[in-house]
Amino acid sequence: MTRRLLVVLLASLLLLPGASALAAGPANVRLRVEGTSATLVERTALRTDTHVVNKDGTAGHDCTGTSAAGALDIVTAGNWTGSYFAGLGYAVERILGETHAFPEPNFFELWINDKSQAVGSCQAELQEGDDVLYLVARCDVGPPPDYACQNTPILPLGLTVPATVAPGAPFNATVVEYAADGKPSPVAGATVAGADASGVTNAAGVATVTITTGGPRTLKASKAGRARSAGEPVCATTGSDGLCGSVVAIAPQCATNGRDGRCGTRDSSAPAVNIRDIAEGRRFARGAGPRTLHAVADPDPSGLLTMKLRLTRVDHGRCSYFSGKLERFVVTGRGDCNASKGFWFAVGDRQDTSYLLPSKLPRGRYVLDANVIDRAFNRDDVRRRGANRVVFHVR
Repeated sequence: MTRRLLVVLLASLLLLPGASALAAGPANVRLRVEGTSATLVERTALRTDTHVVNKDGTAGHDCTGTSAAGALDIVTAGNWTGSYFAGLGYAVERILGETHAFPEPNFFELWINDKSQAVGSCQAELQEGDDVLYLVARCDVGPPPDYACQNTPILPLGLTVPATVAPGAPFNATVVEYAADGKPSPVAGATVAGADASGVTNAAGVATVTITTGGPRTLKASKAGRARSAGEPVCATTGSDGLCGSVVAIAPQCATNGRDGRCGTRDSSAPAVNIRDIAEGRRFARGAGPRTLHAVADPDPSGLLTMKLRLTRVDHGRCSYFSGKLERFVVTGRGDCNASKGFWFAVGDRQDTSYLLPSKLPRGRYVLDANVIDRAFNRDDVRRRGANRVVFHVR
């Protein structure tokens, strides 16, 4: 009920005893009270009931528990008072210690669903989903016959924010003010604040706000000459930090033996290399020996630096090795034909490497060795028959 309406009714002596609205059933509603300098009751969900509200102990001065007065009675545990006017019910004068009594120009005004109400708190029967607001309005009443308010009305603010935002990332918060008929319009110069977030709206009613750390916040909009907005929740999350209902991302486990260069360890393991296409101990017919020497190294976290081959031959006690530089066999003598007497030649840095011999292999017993060096300078030096060393014969 507006102060102007109360003044007009009192001035015209329109005192109608017993006038009241038809009681409604209990409903789930929300109620908020904005005082002059602080929020007295933040938006609170409640269910109205059928208790009788009587604030002065006078028989017949009753309101229903399903009215706005009933909802106020529930949310404040009865900690409010008001003067009773026949035909109007109670004009709310004190809520939780803040008082504005007639004929003071400031008064508690009732809004429902962002619209100012032309009825009293007892007459305003609530229905499911109603959003109830008591705010401190002002009316510097003018002269008769219309008793028009001479001051700019105090209108409530509304704030819209995203449900979730990213920490450290700016986002938009929009502020409007509601006219008495519920029509919203943007508000410039309103402050949006809460915890570590703050911003001021532009001409379009938009403030740029940043929340620095993760977690929930409650933001409110305020401006001089307006009633504060309800506190609106916003939660900052990366989407995988366990905040705001998100699930904590589990980092994939890293497999390492502690010396392979994986998972931040130092690479001190040599990559393994294996000779392909020539079986250990195989015997080839004359002229049918292998022309292609094929070796494959395992993947290495440090990367491969070079692949090397060594091919040595013994024929009736005569020793030789294949020279990669000369692309032919070089005789080393007789008697001591150990493979270590041969020389390595590089064949590239690919994991899968093939080398084509310039001609068919002549008769003899051959030892083919493969070695690989990674970029951490680990070498596959240990000889393994049937793996990085293969012995074969050509008849």
